[in-house]
Amino acid sequence: MAAGMVGRLSGKLIPKNSSLFLCDMQDKFRPSIKYFDAIVSNSGRLLRAASILDMPVVCTEQYPQGLGKTVPELGIEAYGIKALDKTLFSMCLSPVVEQLKKTPDVNSIILCGIEAHVCIQQTALDLKNLGYEVFVVADACSSRGHVERKYAFSLLKQAGCWLTTTESAILALAGGSAHPRFKELQALIKQEGPDTGLMDLNI
Repeated sequence: MAAGMVGRLSGKLIPKNSSLFLCDMQDKFRPSIKYFDAIVSNSGRLLRAASILDMPVVCTEQYPQGLGKTVPELGIEAYGIKALDKTLFSMCLSPVVEQLKKTPDVNSIILCGIEAHVCIQQTALDLKNLGYEVFVVADACSSRGHVERKYAFSLLKQAGCWLTTTESAILALAGGSAHPRFKELQALIKQEGPDTGLMDLNI
C-alpha cells in the first residue's frame, strides 16, 4: 500500500498528495491518435496547474528512438522535466516507483496521455495495485479508435479508478476560491478547453 494512505479522503484531489503522470505524447503518434492536439492541449493545462501547485510530475516516452520525443508544444523542458524512456507499456518503471517512494505524501495520481487502452490502462492498473488512487482525465486521454478507448475506461472504472475532466481536476486541486493561487488556476479554465469530441463515454 502507498505511504500516506491513512486518513485519506477517497476521490478527493489535494495538491500535496497528488502527482501528475504524462504518458507518451510523442510526435509519431500525432497522425493516428483521435484528437491528438486537444489531448496535448488539455495535458498542458494540467501541467501548468501542477507547476503552480508544486506537484511532482512524471513524463514517459515509449521507445523514443523510433517514436520520437515528447511533442514540443507540451513544453516539458520549461518545467525542468526529463522524460523517461520505456519499452514497457506501463509507466510504473523502477525509477518511477522509487521516486514515488521518496514522496510518501503522494497517494493520488492524475493520469493523462496515450493510448487509453494500452499504456494508460496498464499504468492505472499497476498504480491501483500499488495502492494509489488514480484519476484518469477523460478529455486528456485518447487512442487510435473510440471503441478501444471506451472499453478501456469501462474496465478502469470497474477497477476503481476515477474518471474526471481537465477542468474538474484543476478546480478540485484548487479546493475553492480562497486558495492563494486560485487566480492563476482560474486563468487555466477561463477559456473553454478544446472540443475533444471524446466526452460521450456511454459507460
